[in-house]
Amino acid sequence: MKSALLAASATGVFLFGLSAGSAKADEGMWTFDNFPAAKVEAAYGVKIDQPWLDKVKAASIRLTNGCSASVVSGQGLVLTNHHCVVDCIQDLSSAETDYVQDGFLTTAREQERKCPGQQAEILTEITDVTDTIRAAGAGLTGQAFNRARDAAVAKLEHESCAGDDRFRCQVVSLYRGGQYKLYRYRRYDDVRLVFAPEIATAFFGGDPDNFNFPRFNLDVAFLRLYEDGKGVETPQHLTWVSRAPQEGEATFVSGNPGSTSRLLTVAQLETLRDLAIPVGQLQRSELRGRLIAFSEISAENKRVATDPLFGVENSFKVFFGRQFALNDAAFMDAKRAAEAELKAKVAADPALALQIGDPWSEIEAAQGAYAEHFLPYRQIESAAGGASDLFGYARALVRAAQERTKPNTERLPEYSEARLALLEKRLLDARPVDKDLEALYLRFWLSKTREYLTTDHPAVQQLLGAQSPEGLAEALTTSRLDDPAVRKALWEGGLAAIEASEDPMIQLALRMDPLAREVREVWETEVDAPTARAAERVAAARFAAYGDEVYPDATFTLRLSYGQVQGWTHRGRTIPSTTTFSGLYQRATGAAPYALAPRWIAAKDKLNPDTVYNFVTTNDIIGGNSGSPVVNAKGEVLGTAFDGNIHSLGGDYGYDGTINRTVVAATSAATEALEKVYGLTGLIDELKGR
Repeated sequence: MKSALLAASATGVFLFGLSAGSAKADEGMWTFDNFPAAKVEAAYGVKIDQPWLDKVKAASIRLTNGCSASVVSGQGLVLTNHHCVVDCIQDLSSAETDYVQDGFLTTAREQERKCPGQQAEILTEITDVTDTIRAAGAGLTGQAFNRARDAAVAKLEHESCAGDDRFRCQVVSLYRGGQYKLYRYRRYDDVRLVFAPEIATAFFGGDPDNFNFPRFNLDVAFLRLYEDGKGVETPQHLTWVSRAPQEGEATFVSGNPGSTSRLLTVAQLETLRDLAIPVGQLQRSELRGRLIAFSEISAENKRVATDPLFGVENSFKVFFGRQFALNDAAFMDAKRAAEAELKAKVAADPALALQIGDPWSEIEAAQGAYAEHFLPYRQIESAAGGASDLFGYARALVRAAQERTKPNTERLPEYSEARLALLEKRLLDARPVDKDLEALYLRFWLSKTREYLTTDHPAVQQLLGAQSPEGLAEALTTSRLDDPAVRKALWEGGLAAIEASEDPMIQLALRMDPLAREVREVWETEVDAPTARAAERVAAARFAAYGDEVYPDATFTLRLSYGQVQGWTHRGRTIPSTTTFSGLYQRATGAAPYALAPRWIAAKDKLNPDTVYNFVTTNDIIGGNSGSPVVNAKGEVLGTAFDGNIHSLGGDYGYDGTINRTVVAATSAATEALEKVYGLTGLIDELKGR
């Protein structure tokens, strides 16, 4: 295998290792049914056997808002990140009680409060269904290929979990179509908030420190799983330890990395670099400015915009890192070399070459259709409504009403029977909707759609007619879909109730849906289908060349990465692997974002200044791993992963174990803080099994 390191550029922040074949060093987000235990034992001298894997899997949680978590007591207590539950904290807050700013503390079960729209899932079983899915699409092209595959997926998901709503089944594509696995999850739809620190504590350092290290963040929160109104008993849980991690200690991150693009072809990466990422960044940049201006109007505006602004700023940094990597000539040259190596291996085997053909050229040809249809698809279908909750409710209600009249195997995938329970929960759970913030999102989406597609585009005419973005946004915010009772009536009333509704947002969703479906069908026919068919053969080539030493791209499914507690050296500067409470107080200036919460000022003399606060490891992670437990070889939880360092921002496309680091909030810090800052001795007793 060849590998290449990027030459450091002017800013000197990104450096990646690329491997054409098997993973090297600590690289890889491995599935639990193909974990390289022998490789780990050779590297770290620790034995990871099947009972260990089963225990960690049973304690690992996927939160359906895009994060990970873990069970850390026998009473359903769940550890995750503060930033993974800040939307819940915001939903539970009000102008009078701001839990985001002040923290959320409980001392009794009756004080724990349900997080709207949240669901927790624990993986119980993985089944290979590759042959079934491939057979469904055999010999088909275009939309017929998509529909046949979608029908097979819907049938498998429904039949595998039918009759038991405690479970959710999901068919997952791995290796870009090289394998298809059915994942069966035990689901919990009653997830309650137990503890969350103040945002000044959880996000100390704010945007300047984000994706940097040293860090001083208690980005920790606790939830609890409930069922039938009672806390769930969870005998399979990780062991909480309050000791500090040790330098060089082997670490394992069990979580649900959201998405990576390490197996994309060069042509696909070039499209991301030249089109998809720049458009997204332009919009994020402008939306960030609008949110900042909105926040400055009043204290209440600042409160409701805190979480959205954090999300936009975080995403902007992530995609800046990705763009930076793809703009680096050495990085792209390494990708081209890896692709050429794989092609050469195929060409050297005539039988394999006949089987594989030239899928790389087919994917490259599909990039023309991608470029042609990207803007309409983005603005009218995939990102329609921007961040508007009201529009999201309306589209889901309209499409669910339409799709539920069809046989399960003929529906859009997101409305299949196996997926309706979570959709219904998200639609009907009560959560606040700020109409002023909604107006901002709608104005922005409508204005960008008109700007990008032009006034004369049929979609713009359907959306706006004779109205301005500002005028239509104002009219749309009179929608009553912020009332869960209204949403419930429309959900239960079905298509007749939807079509009879006079709600302006429902009317908009109905009006634009035929065109949006048309845009989606063109995209799936001309971009998705040919890419998926070709990607299967690229995956087959990779399997033939490298076997199962290749790990799949992330798919927001459970993965396990391995590494060790270790700092790094870059450009002559060595960064230690840990920070302490003493460093927190040295960094505090009294002004945001380095202002301490009042509790922490008062508790300074009580705390052990040498307590390890945050630490870094060489584990390979990506977005979606937030909240993942970081465990040692004994299955003890040492902390929760909450970030990566600045060098890892391009980790979507590659990994370099010399400088890519996972940033972790240590259990040693959480234990010390729970006792001496927050006085939650009952929570500590539960964590320690007392």
